[in-house]
Order: sequence, then structure tokens, then C-alpha cells
Amino acid sequence: MNKILSLLIVGLLIQGCTKAPVPEPVAAPVTKIDYFDNSGRSDILGGGARLIPITTPSGTFNVWTKRVGNNPTIKVLLLHGGPGATHEYFEAFDSYFPGAGIEYYYYDQLGSANSDQPDDPTLWNIPRFVDEVEQVRVALGLDASNFYLLGHSWGGILAIEYALAHQENLKGLIISNMMASIPAYNEYATNVLMPSMDPKILNKIKGYEAAKDYGNPEYMRLLMENHYIYHVLRMPLAEWPDPANRGMGKINQNVYIPMQGPSELGASGTLELWDRTADLSRITVPTLVIGAQYDTMDPKHMEWMAGQFPKGQYLYCPTGSHMSMYDDQETYVEGVIKFLKSVDAGS
Repeated sequence: MNKILSLLIVGLLIQGCTKAPVPEPVAAPVTKIDYFDNSGRSDILGGGARLIPITTPSGTFNVWTKRVGNNPTIKVLLLHGGPGATHEYFEAFDSYFPGAGIEYYYYDQLGSANSDQPDDPTLWNIPRFVDEVEQVRVALGLDASNFYLLGHSWGGILAIEYALAHQENLKGLIISNMMASIPAYNEYATNVLMPSMDPKILNKIKGYEAAKDYGNPEYMRLLMENHYIYHVLRMPLAEWPDPANRGMGKINQNVYIPMQGPSELGASGTLELWDRTADLSRITVPTLVIGAQYDTMDPKHMEWMAGQFPKGQYLYCPTGSHMSMYDDQETYVEGVIKFLKSVDAGS
């Protein structure tokens, strides 16, 4: 009897010392961003497109923008090249940005495509374009908690200038396929790109430029077949993607020629002396510089640029040219998305 009683007591003691299983902690509900949430938007009727009135020294004009997606912390305003090109060649991003949850804005600068195109040469200068970008930012409600600026080519110049004037409004900056110095760009074109061309063809191109016969179909044909398919978009002309063709076909020459010059074979317009190499260190927001092996711009210079920004990174596209969002697409777009998400994660 005593033995049975002892066994019962021991059993009770063991049971009392055994811990009850601890329930798994219940995670707080995660609020998932609905990429297609249209609540609170005023641009639903137009599918995200809207005209924004811009005040200039010559009066008020409208510029066109279009929003795609919804992400409260990553909003990318796209600055196209040219000057005087269009947003259309950025449409390659439609295949990637929505899937990555990136909110982005197409934007035709004043003088381009869907925006007003006033015949007023006094409007085509850097300070006025910088002020335009700032007015667009305010109208779209972008700020330092979410505002990223991606500028390609001439848009890269504009993005650098905007950052120097208003970086307090930026969360991140992307300079795509643009050097920080037009004199250095011209030197690269003269010493590297032009010598790679057939001298006879180069002389013909220079002859058309000397005569200012920019509208001659032969002039553009020579450029396309001997320069653009090697350094602007590295594909046979018949294979150029539709958005790239539409964008190239709508360049406003009244903006492009006075500022850039007649072609992508160097610059000879009012931008000819532009140089911000000494000022890059003043831009302290996270900055990604994109360069490509076959670009019209020197990839080594763009790699150097990345090192001048206090928070700079360099994305190299080994098979790309000036429009490497097409001819080295995966490298380009995946690098951009990685940069945006890394900055967002660190904010």
C-alpha cells in the first residue's frame, strides 16, 4: 500500500513539474499595400493621366503626367531625354515595375508630345525646366518620404540640377546614361566614337551638319545606320521596340536642336558647356548611376561619378548602349528595382 501511494505521489510531482506547451505568438496583422487601390485618387477617371498647369515667365502651360500603381513609399518620376523627346520609351518599365510594386509617373516635359508645345525659345533653359519639375512634384504630392527621380540622358542633366536645387524633397536619385560634363561627353565622342566610324560616312554627316541640313533624310539615315544602332539602341532598326520608335519619332526639334544640337554624336547646343563634375559631392541622397559598355556616354566616367556622390552606387550594363533599358534590359531594370527597394528598406 505504501509503495502504491509513493508511486502516485511521484507521478503527481512529475506532472506538476511538466510545463504546459507555450502557444506560438500571434503575429500582428500585416497591412499589405494594394497596388491597385484607387481610394483617395483624383485621377481615376483618366486612368492616372492628368494635365498639370505650369507657371513660366511666358505664361501658364499644361504638362502631361500619368500615374501607374500605388506605393506610399516608392514613387518614381521619370524624366525623359532629348530635350524634346517623350515619356514613351520608358514604357519598357510596364513589364517590370507593377510586379515589383513600384509606383511610377510618366511625364512629358513642356515642349514634348502630350504637353503644350509653345513656340518660345526663351523657355528652353535648365533653370526653367528645374522649376517645372518642382511644380510637377508639388502637384503630384511627392516628398522626401517617397520621391525618387529617374533621369535618362538629358533627363539625367535635369535630375542632377534638380537635386542640387531641391534635394531636401528627394528620397533617392537615379542618373541613367548621362555624364556629368558635356565637354567630357564631346571629348569621348571625338576621341572614341567618331574614329570607330567609316571616315567617308563621318565626313558626309559632318557636311550635313555644317550646312545645317538636319532635315535631310540622308543625314538621319547615315546616323541611324552608322551610329545609333551601335551606341543609342544596339539592335537592328527593324527590331527596335515600338515605344522606342514612337519616342524617337516625336522629338520636338525646336527644343532638341537649340539645346542638344542636331544629333547624339556629341552636343553643340546651349548645353555644350554644362559641367557639374565639381558639384556631385553636394548631392547627399542615395544615388544610382547607370552606365553601359556601348553607350554614347563614357561608362568609365559614369563609374567615376558614382564615387563622387556620398551615397553613390554604380550599375554597369555590359551589353547595353544609351538606351540600355532595352538592349540590356534585365540588368538595367533589376538594378533599378534593387536600388529602390534597398533605399526604401533603409528609410
